[in-house]
Amino acid sequence: MFEPEIEMETLLVSALIALQLFVVAFIALHDWVPLGRLNNLAAVQAADRPGKLFIVTLLSTLPFAVGFAASVFYAGTGFPEWLMWWLWISYGAAVYGMLHAWWVPYLLMASPARAARYQARFAGTHAFLPIRHGIRPDTLHCTLHFAIFTILILLGVLTVSAHG
Repeated sequence: MFEPEIEMETLLVSALIALQLFVVAFIALHDWVPLGRLNNLAAVQAADRPGKLFIVTLLSTLPFAVGFAASVFYAGTGFPEWLMWWLWISYGAAVYGMLHAWWVPYLLMASPARAARYQARFAGTHAFLPIRHGIRPDTLHCTLHFAIFTILILLGVLTVSAHG
């Protein structure tokens, strides 16, 4: 028997898990694995010592990896309330971070030090947006930001459907 509400929730949870996998893989690998013009490993590794880069990668990946693993574990049985809070807080913090690191300096306020750092770290990477205030968000980070916003939308729909 076709139950549209159950089918839709399964689709939403599957999309949420797939996007979480992308975010975890992105954070864990984008500074370590060559991706052609999507990243510039030489520039990233020149900007940060490998030990520091490893610690930053580990600490940045951890909350998203925990949320992803728990989401996979609870898929099909319903996410517990603690997991929904974990995901909302993790991805809410990610939005704050990306707004602070990328979009506010790009759209609203010049940050010469950040612009110089980004010009060095992301030199030669593919981007489709014009330069503003010395910053040009690269395609790889724009893709990550789109995934994070989509995760928040999915979380919103799942939260409303759980309480509606």
